[in-house]
Amino acid sequence: MDLITFYTTAYSTYKETKITGRYLTKQDIEPILKKYEAAFKISHIGNSVLQKPIHTIYIGNGKKRILMWSQMHGNESTTTKAVLDLLYFIQNNEAFRTYIINNFTLCIIPMLNPDGAAAYTRVNSNEVDLNRDAQNLSQPESRLLRNVFNEFKPHFCFNLHDQRTIFSAGKSRHPATVSFLTPAEDKERKVTANRKKSMEVIAAIDKMLQKFIPKQVGRYDDGFNLNCVGDTFQSMGVPTILFESGHFPDDYEREETRKYIAYALVAAINYIGETEITGKKYHGYFEIPENDKLFYDVILRKFPVKTKNGIEYNDIAVFFKETLLNDKIEFIPSVEHIEPHLHFYGHKELTMSKIEVAPIEIDRLNNSYLTEFLKKI
Repeated sequence: MDLITFYTTAYSTYKETKITGRYLTKQDIEPILKKYEAAFKISHIGNSVLQKPIHTIYIGNGKKRILMWSQMHGNESTTTKAVLDLLYFIQNNEAFRTYIINNFTLCIIPMLNPDGAAAYTRVNSNEVDLNRDAQNLSQPESRLLRNVFNEFKPHFCFNLHDQRTIFSAGKSRHPATVSFLTPAEDKERKVTANRKKSMEVIAAIDKMLQKFIPKQVGRYDDGFNLNCVGDTFQSMGVPTILFESGHFPDDYEREETRKYIAYALVAAINYIGETEITGKKYHGYFEIPENDKLFYDVILRKFPVKTKNGIEYNDIAVFFKETLLNDKIEFIPSVEHIEPHLHFYGHKELTMSKIEVAPIEIDRLNNSYLTEFLKKI
């Protein structure tokens, strides 16, 4: 049995069960890091704006060096969970641990933005998006990441993120459960040698994921922005892969998506370890459909709305706003669009002709009404 088949079959055995859900803070992962202190080299490399510690985890002493970082955006925790699953697999499977130690040196920053994680915000405590600070390096977290990059000199970078529920895998009714990108190096978005190497790895990951989430893998837009970390590192000569955790049906806690990101991390590492990556096998990357924005969380089809002209039947698009309340993420519904014929998909679609519902004025379609309405149906 090959490594990927083994891992995907045995994932539940190697899942870090001490963490779950969307709200993941430094306080949650510190006990997990502590239990690995004897096995891995864990270093305190500096602090966030609010003086929360930021750590690196070094594993192995092999020739191939991979740098990965997660929760650069504090409210994007799925890849952090997958990284902790990866650590659990390395620690608890002797064959995989030996393979990693002999062939790789991994450097992992499991949570780059602990302040944003605690507040469940994209930005850090100075309200700066760290993924737009790659050139200015105005924030301590940005400078720490750059210092690690400069000192570690990686052969590959894994930039780990979450994406919103709006994304579809191409112009289809399939959600983009996992998406990838090899960032551009220039405004012309040339397909350079480094990008081809990233593309080759992504194509290999996609081939594996199609067995589990067919037609649910997307390719992110490669518009160039040198202020983004991935674009900067790619332009500095290091093949960089953006991992994006998206929506799986009925999985708002992103536990299913977490699993597929963990699969993708193991597959990427295995491919890099077993292959002389030249970039010649990059064409499969362009067979992955580019993400589109075709989804809402809920669409209420033909909902009766009271107007001054009488009752009209409209499609109502509802988007869930992730809101931190009492240390828990609540998904608060809000109306985004009201149209007679909405040409989008809903992760959940309800046809009102099949449900008894009283007509209501548009201005009463607020969060409170929608929350109670969706609970009832």
